[in-house]
Amino acid sequence: MILFGESLNVISKKIGKAFRERDPKPIQEEALEQKEKGMDYIDINLGPAKKDGHELMPWVVQVVQEVVPEIPLLLDTSNIQAIEEGLKVIKPCAKPHIVNSIMARPERYTVMLPMAAKYEADIVALMWGPDGLPRDENERAALAVELLYAANEAGIPNEKIWVDGIVTPVNIQQQQCMSLLNFQMMLEDIAPGAMSTCGLSNISNGPPVHLRPILNTTYMIMLGRYGMKSVISDPLDEGLTAVAKGKRQDIVDVVYQAMDGTAPDLSTLSKELADYVKTVRVITGEQLFSDSYLEI
Repeated sequence: MILFGESLNVISKKIGKAFRERDPKPIQEEALEQKEKGMDYIDINLGPAKKDGHELMPWVVQVVQEVVPEIPLLLDTSNIQAIEEGLKVIKPCAKPHIVNSIMARPERYTVMLPMAAKYEADIVALMWGPDGLPRDENERAALAVELLYAANEAGIPNEKIWVDGIVTPVNIQQQQCMSLLNFQMMLEDIAPGAMSTCGLSNISNGPPVHLRPILNTTYMIMLGRYGMKSVISDPLDEGLTAVAKGKRQDIVDVVYQAMDGTAPDLSTLSKELADYVKTVRVITGEQLFSDSYLEI
């Protein structure tokens, strides 16, 4: 699994302050830590950046590339001008940089797709349409067809597109978790050759902190089984990174068994592996989510 590090984000107090004060030190320390933690890409997330994004993005890009020039970047903000200013100064590396994200909304993709093509960037195609979040996998599929067709027309082939079907919190939109899995199963037929990604930690946005790692890791394994190529993840979650890099096949195996309904009796498993089986059952809707589901 390819990992996009999510922590260079304006919502972080330390990073947000560094952005505002144009202090390169915390930004470069974060970038170096993400490299050390095994992140394959670094996501630079400025949020809306309405006032000074067009100045901030190119500055952050240059600051990050001073210390990790070999790691490709995702440029992430709703400010389209800021994205372009970042693309103007970004230095090439072995893999294309990525524009994150282009929504399935004509007023945005008609501007952003030609821009991405001009600078030869990959794109994240976000399945957020005119009505917001799709209701199910079929609406996701319809948006994907529309957005990928527009990207192809703009000169961006499927191989440079990372489709993001949108992850939602399991505690308030449990059914949507399976909808995204169903969409992921359809993606190869809808968009042959396209890559895929997601904001993985959204699934655990709301549940107690101690549940976040197991929810994130379990869902990553489930999505990966159906072809998910990458996830935007927390670099500090070393357990998740170990699974993503193939170091915990025992966890992957028991998650697959739980998905197939062939998991061993929980009493025969270690608590760690039994908790993964319980988490699969919550994500699939076999068991309702509660903050105490691991204790049941």
